[in-house]
Parts: sequence; C-alpha cells; structure tokens
Amino acid sequence: MNSVFPEWGTWLNEEISEAVVPEGNVRMWWLGCTGIWIKSEASTNILCDLWTGTGKRSHGAGKMKKGHQMMRMSGVEELQPNLRVQPFVIDPFEIKDVDALVVTHIHSDHLDVNTAACVHNNCPEAKFIGPQQVVDTWIEWGIPAEKTIVVHPEDEVAVKDITIKALEAFDRTCLVTCPDPEVVLKGKVPMDMDEMAVNYLFQTTGGNIYHAGDSHYSNRFAKHGNEYDIDVALGAFGENPRGITDKLTSVDILRMAESLNTKVVIPVHHDIWANFMADPNEIVILWEFKKARLNYQFNPFIWQVGGSFTYPQDKGVIHYHHYRGFRDAFSVDNDTPFPSFL
Repeated sequence: MNSVFPEWGTWLNEEISEAVVPEGNVRMWWLGCTGIWIKSEASTNILCDLWTGTGKRSHGAGKMKKGHQMMRMSGVEELQPNLRVQPFVIDPFEIKDVDALVVTHIHSDHLDVNTAACVHNNCPEAKFIGPQQVVDTWIEWGIPAEKTIVVHPEDEVAVKDITIKALEAFDRTCLVTCPDPEVVLKGKVPMDMDEMAVNYLFQTTGGNIYHAGDSHYSNRFAKHGNEYDIDVALGAFGENPRGITDKLTSVDILRMAESLNTKVVIPVHHDIWANFMADPNEIVILWEFKKARLNYQFNPFIWQVGGSFTYPQDKGVIHYHHYRGFRDAFSVDNDTPFPSFL
C-alpha cells in the first residue's frame, strides 16, 4: 500500500516543512477540495479542512443514502455519482508541525477522521478549532476535549503569530444536513447555522485570508467586506447538477470577491467531485469581460492542487503552474552520441 499511496508520497510534506516564508508574506498550499495549509513568516502552521477520504467506491444498490442532504434538498433517490477525481497530494500519516487543525463545518469532505487522527498523533500540541458540532464529533472520535476550541461567529483564537477569527457562514446545505434519516425537516424551524458551520479570517503578518468553507452566495459577504480587511478570499466553486444548489458559480465567485473587497479571489472545491467539476477558466473569462466596466479591484488566481500561493508576493499572478524543472539545462556537459542528435 505504501508503494501506491499517497500518489505524491511525502514530496509536498517535505516542501512545506522546508519552505521559508519571506518576511511580510504568508504562504499557503492547496491540498484538494477546500483543504489548505497556511504557513506564516514565523513558521506557524495552520491546517484547514483537509479531507483524506474517498467518494463513491461502489454502485451498491444504486440508491442515495436515506436522509442525505442532497436527497433532502432535491428529492432524489438515485445514487449521487460523487467519485473523488483528485489524487492525494500530501501524506496525512507524515503530517508534522501543525499548530492548529481548523475546520469550517460538519460535512465529511471537510471534517475528516483520518486528518484528525494524524494531527492528534503527530502534533501533540496542536489545537482543534471548529464550531460546536465539529468539536462534538472530534470528541466522539477520541480527541481529548482539552485540545479542542469551540468557536462561534466573532470569536478569535490566537495561534502564535496568526489570529483566527470565526465569522458567520452561509452554507444552506448544512441546514438540511441531519444524521438521523428518520427525522423530517419539512415545516420545522431550521437548525442553528452557527453551531454547524463558520467562515474564517486568518489574520497574518503577510495578509488576511478569508476561507468561506462551503458557503453559498450571500449579500452579507458585503458586511464582512465592510468590517474586515481581506486580502485573499477562497470560495467553493463548482458546476451544480440539475435540481441542486450547493456550490458557488463563476458569477457568484466574482460577486463574492467584489462584496468582500478582496484583492485576490481563489476558487477551490471544483477539483474534487466528479459530479460537481467545473472549469475555473470560466471565472477568468467573465472577470476579463467585466473588470473594466465594473471597475473590479481584485484579480482571480487559478490554482493547481499541490501548488502554493504566497501573498503579497504572488498578488498579480492569474494562473498557477507547477515548477517545470530543467532550469539547470546544460550546466554540465550532456551525453549524447553527437551534438546534432538533439
């Protein structure tokens, strides 16, 4: 198993560990879905929403799990074909030096049992930060309560040189999530979002990073943009299947960025599920079309999973590309039968 999983081995673990963040900057890596690793110039390491699970692995009986949020949302019965399409770019069992594991909400592609176990076992001083239902789940899994911190909107937690501020979430899918399939939600008062999900503002010496979790578009993004200085904003982008509204569309991503007054907006989540995949270049095309007319003061950044983004160093970059190598070409004599061979 070790020879085939994870696909990247410890390549990214090593890169993160060895990375030196320039003074006045903050660096982060995209780990897939909405999972990110944030590293400050003082080498504070925050891990957020890393998911190390799988999607569907069998057709089974071909039916949706009774009570699933997508079933409640749209009245479907056929199995949701949510296959994981993104390989693992980090070895969870080799995670080290994490100061805090931060989770936005209760869904299993964000609140992950394997990530929790690895951080608990490998990083004994790490704090586990999340809304009430997230923390309750961690404790059920065996994370000691004294390692956990419950946050509600407006709460702040200082982790070395990073301040983590919880903000209200706009994840309406959370409100139709109930683990008991026998519970009927129709006609009842919705559950309290603040107990299930929060957005985060990571305030660092290099800039402030806004993580919207799985929030849908909300007019109250503008309220957050009024109240906080936001440099980089991440939103859950995807192509919603028929009868489903679960991800931000390309238009929503631009509206979110404008409302938050962010300098950079980064779509995430579009990489992971086979049935929600979307092309983030659509965002760039719409941004190019609208930016002069609407006087956009931000630019999109289109990431690749496993890649890094350093703010403000990379502020004006639009497309990420993995390092292509070979910068030392012909630094020593090449070995071919004769020069014209090439």
